[in-house]
Amino acid sequence: MTVYDLVRPLLFRLDAERAHTLATRGLDVATSIPGSGWAFNTLQVADEVLQTTVCGLRFANPIGLAAGFDKDGRHVRGMAALGFGYLELGTVTPIGQGGNDQPRLFRLSVDQALINRMGFNNGGAAALATRIATIPRSVPIGINIGKNKATSNEHAAHDYVRCIEIVGDLADYIVVNISSPNTPGLRELSRREPLEALLHAVQAARAKLRHKPPLFVKLSPDEDSSGLDAAVGAALATGVDGLIATNTTVSRENLHSHNQRETGGLSGAPLHERALAVVRYLVNSTAGTLPIIGVGGIDSGAAAYERIRAGASLVQVYTALVYAGPTLVRNINRELATLLRRDGFASVAEAVGTEK
Repeated sequence: MTVYDLVRPLLFRLDAERAHTLATRGLDVATSIPGSGWAFNTLQVADEVLQTTVCGLRFANPIGLAAGFDKDGRHVRGMAALGFGYLELGTVTPIGQGGNDQPRLFRLSVDQALINRMGFNNGGAAALATRIATIPRSVPIGINIGKNKATSNEHAAHDYVRCIEIVGDLADYIVVNISSPNTPGLRELSRREPLEALLHAVQAARAKLRHKPPLFVKLSPDEDSSGLDAAVGAALATGVDGLIATNTTVSRENLHSHNQRETGGLSGAPLHERALAVVRYLVNSTAGTLPIIGVGGIDSGAAAYERIRAGASLVQVYTALVYAGPTLVRNINRELATLLRRDGFASVAEAVGTEK
């Protein structure tokens, strides 16, 4: 039994968003205590078999923090201390916005899932840039960008471009988020013509940066094959560097928790199979030419390994962290390293896309 096993029942008595705030602030305090480093060092897994390089970026391990957990980059030090190979911050918008009304985050404990309708609540791109510009970074940091709720789809490109202008030079990679279900009309941008126009504008903005961070597009798990084909076509036509599969889902199949009727995006264990299927589809439709970050329902080393062998070069977690606590990443990395060696792989990269 871990300390988190004792604390979790107390946290779960609180509203999910309040519990999240308390837990992350507690982590910040813990990592700032002099001499606490030894405790957090036990969460790090330094194993050469886990090291990998994607889009020119080097990762000590392939397990990342998914966007949405630390929208404003307030917890970079604490989250890195948990053993992540990289962190994805955001979604951030050009102008800060409060998001949707509370409550807007719900646990589905029986299903090991969450439903959120946060609505891109964040302090704005400039505030994020100011904060992370002075933070020593021990792992790569991606920044996930989106449009403000008040911005129409016709003017969405302006918001994404503005985000890149503000935070682009601070990002190790950039993610264009056109797949959240919690900003009205956002997913319409994933259609071929609007997405291609948006990505051309984003690429032009990236070209003006001092350095050119890799550009990823985050896709929805709710698209059918024609929808995915449209998004992939736009990505290939505009030369993006990779894809993220997937965002949350609006599906409510096979749920058992009482919060299942809440509106918003569902994440966690129920998303596992669909997110895995999307990775497989994208690998096939791109002939493996674009690196993929797999996210959705990953809660163990076995789940991460399955996603990697399906074609994901990196993976991300969020919901499982809520249920498993601070030892999650260490446990995933240890199990993943064991599985890689069991099957004769000398690195993560060797295992990518090798399922039969």
